[in-house]
Amino acid sequence: MSRQQRDALDALLRSAPRTETPPTPDEQRAGFAAALTRPAPEDVVTRGTVLGGRPALELEPDTASGRGRLLYLHGGGYVVGSPDTHAGLVGELARRAGLRAVSVDYRLAPEHPFPAAVDDGLAAYRELLATVSDPRDLVLAGDSAGGGLSVATLLAARNAGLPQPAAVVLFSPWADLTLAGGSIRSKEGADPVFTAADVRAYADLYVGAGDRAHPLASPVFADLAGLPPLLVQAGANEVLLDDAIRLAGRAGADGVEVTLEVGPGLPHVYQLHYGRLDEADAALDRAARFLTAHVGAGSPGTDRLAPVR
Repeated sequence: MSRQQRDALDALLRSAPRTETPPTPDEQRAGFAAALTRPAPEDVVTRGTVLGGRPALELEPDTASGRGRLLYLHGGGYVVGSPDTHAGLVGELARRAGLRAVSVDYRLAPEHPFPAAVDDGLAAYRELLATVSDPRDLVLAGDSAGGGLSVATLLAARNAGLPQPAAVVLFSPWADLTLAGGSIRSKEGADPVFTAADVRAYADLYVGAGDRAHPLASPVFADLAGLPPLLVQAGANEVLLDDAIRLAGRAGADGVEVTLEVGPGLPHVYQLHYGRLDEADAALDRAARFLTAHVGAGSPGTDRLAPVR
């Protein structure tokens, strides 16, 4: 393992939740923000706004050109995180892709359990869709819980009869709240961020006694037909690895164009360590190229819509 990788893993470990003496949600949010917040790049202008009835952060890089727009949904187990904690990551992706971006401050659990986050994601997508002349000008991205939420948002949009965007990028998506993936157990010793108990604690706060296999909570169990092209990136050393692998497999089986990348020796959402980890910069470059290759180039329309099953 390189020095860059060790430093990145150490930073992630310091921000990891632990459940022996569970902190309050507010304490978790403060710790997450202190450990992971990075500002947007200097050449990216940020401004507060409202999208879908929720606060949001607009990020406009000086490289932005054309009509393309990026909707970003941040990670944090549906309990922590915000557009501010992810301003650096979103700004870097937007800058490399040359896209104007908006990151939504969707409601968090346990104050607002499932399906509040999905409702907010759908409301944001619906409003953003109304501002463009062509849905092919829109792309989505998200990390961890925000990756699963990105897919759930598009499933909800499909169910509502809305057109799909041009493409979606998912960083280490959390797509199975039942924790049925084998890596939940097999990668626990290798994962510097989470244990199975940590992930289960987040699921408890978000879904509670609800149906954790619901396709909008765990899109790995959904019918993904009609979704746009997906790029899924994950690290080999994360307990959620099988979420990414199984989601990509399900997408491919349902006729969705999908690319899966698994980075050897890398942790959960390693893209957060751009500028410090070569693999993170390379992954963001590939994600940016994927988005720009699809913006305006065509995407599935309403003729391929199907209800969530």
